[in-house]
Amino acid sequence: MCRYDLTDDQWGKLVPLLLPQRPSRGRPPHDHRRVLNGILWILRSGAPWRDLPERYGKWNSVYVRFRRWTHAGIWQRLLHHLQRDADVKGILDWQTYFVDGTVIRAHPCAAGAPGGQDGQALGRPRGGFSTKLHLRAEGNGKPMAFVLSVGERHEAKYLEPLLNLGRVKRERQGRPRSRPAVLVGDKGYSYPSLRRLLHRRHIQAVIPRRSDQGRPSPFDRTVYRERNKIERLVGRLKRHRRIATRYDKLAMMFEAWVTLACVLEWMDVPSWV
Repeated sequence: MCRYDLTDDQWGKLVPLLLPQRPSRGRPPHDHRRVLNGILWILRSGAPWRDLPERYGKWNSVYVRFRRWTHAGIWQRLLHHLQRDADVKGILDWQTYFVDGTVIRAHPCAAGAPGGQDGQALGRPRGGFSTKLHLRAEGNGKPMAFVLSVGERHEAKYLEPLLNLGRVKRERQGRPRSRPAVLVGDKGYSYPSLRRLLHRRHIQAVIPRRSDQGRPSPFDRTVYRERNKIERLVGRLKRHRRIATRYDKLAMMFEAWVTLACVLEWMDVPSWV
């Protein structure tokens, strides 16, 4: 087994959720596990597809499988299944959620896709050509949902979409759940409109008030100190070099890489440096 390959236990959790292995018609098909390990090698190393080691098969075959699974929504299916399984086991913390945003530098080869830069979540802020990742994590620091935007967009504009995503279907009957009891964010989320939004949804806001917004309002500093959990999550996601730098022209393909990294977080797969 190579450094980035899945163990037997990790593979056993994922194999029931993948597309069925196609029957052999002439040329033998590539084994799903071999292909997935090749995809993980690209995710963690950040190398071009053509540099994929031969032990994973032909690079084009692995890329085609990755693209096909992306269009089929396989990565989202894996993530939702792991989140639901964690909820059933009682290890998904619904009490406190964290939100934050981070800028991801984009390589020049990421430009040029149809739809323009805005349509592919690419922008040119002062820091340079980039994409912004808006992230929501549960109380244990596991990712629940994320949104991509162009690099110069403010985090506050994407709080409501973050709250609407990441719904977990419960074991009992009823609507899927997505609402925490407490939401923790930095001063970038300190806007009256966002506080009213959280109040309407019966979510307690643990957000410090900015100095230009009048007298500071009291907030739970003990809970706010736990915001480092989402900052550490961002650091772990960026250890995957295909995420630390965006090479994909299409936002859908880059979103697939981020979703796959979130799947590994829920499986407690170490993000090797």
